[in-house]
Amino acid sequence: MLLRILIVIAGASIGYYLFPKVLETGEFHILGVLAGVFISVIALGLESILRRVPTRTVFFGMLGLGVGVIVAGLINLITGPLFLGDTAVLLVWQSTTVLILGYLGLIYGSRMAEEFHKQQKPGEATEVPTIERNNKILDTSVIIDGRIADLCETGFLEGIFIIPQFILQELQHIADSPDSLKRARGRRGLDILHRIQNMVDIKVKIVEDDFPNIKQVDSKIVALAKKLDAKVVTNDLNLNKVAGLQGVTVLNINELSNALKPVVLPGETMRVFVLKEGKESGQGVAYLDDGTMIVVDDARKFIGKNVDVIVTSVLQTTAGRMIFTRLREDSDKADYPYARG
Repeated sequence: MLLRILIVIAGASIGYYLFPKVLETGEFHILGVLAGVFISVIALGLESILRRVPTRTVFFGMLGLGVGVIVAGLINLITGPLFLGDTAVLLVWQSTTVLILGYLGLIYGSRMAEEFHKQQKPGEATEVPTIERNNKILDTSVIIDGRIADLCETGFLEGIFIIPQFILQELQHIADSPDSLKRARGRRGLDILHRIQNMVDIKVKIVEDDFPNIKQVDSKIVALAKKLDAKVVTNDLNLNKVAGLQGVTVLNINELSNALKPVVLPGETMRVFVLKEGKESGQGVAYLDDGTMIVVDDARKFIGKNVDVIVTSVLQTTAGRMIFTRLREDSDKADYPYARG
């Protein structure tokens, strides 16, 4: 900001001294200051716009602009003698030629940049993520969980997957833990990252952005998401809440998993395997293939058996879904799935 203010002041100063000299009079200092400020503001505005455009596009665009101006100059050089009798018409013709060919060169050069980018081989390094792209930041929990890799393979997620350097450091720290369980989780996370990077249709970008004044990793993720206008992909409920409060869009894999579970309505019948005893007296506990817990009333005596149950209610919690059931009247015919004979 300070540099921009200095540029505006410098532009005003130059206009103050040069504008009167151009007009060969000393009465135009105020107009010179205004002209200098106006030109400086336009230059800063162009700089702000160019900052959001990929460097590749700017380079090819300027190259095309230069070629267009050169071609216009050659045309004007050839056609100049035709307008020797009329200076005004000559000026209009030359200006129009430069503007049209310069503009066409700029547009053509920018399109060439995009075509060149599309022809890059899969897996080549991509440019630094910009706010125009569909960026997604992966946190430690969702990487270790591993389901994000399966989602990437299905093609449901698109855009650039951003892995902050501080997330990599956290994974490395977990992978080097003396605790065998933590060490296995950390190594699994690194393997998942390597798997995602090797996917042809997925773009992964490692960014060095850090926030030294912020200590908590979750807070750093939120700050980076704000900076890049990115979404956060996580399984962490606390990060989900904190990011949501600060206006950051969160994609929670657990919420997606719950949304995709089959709908179960009260009164439906299902057959389940009673695995263990429940918390309440006489209860049995079973599980669906997706991990949903089923509480069966009066099923303690059927532990280790398959039974038919009727759904009485469904409870949705932040941790998942619980289905409460009761035995069907003919459940006395329950069978042992692994019984002999």
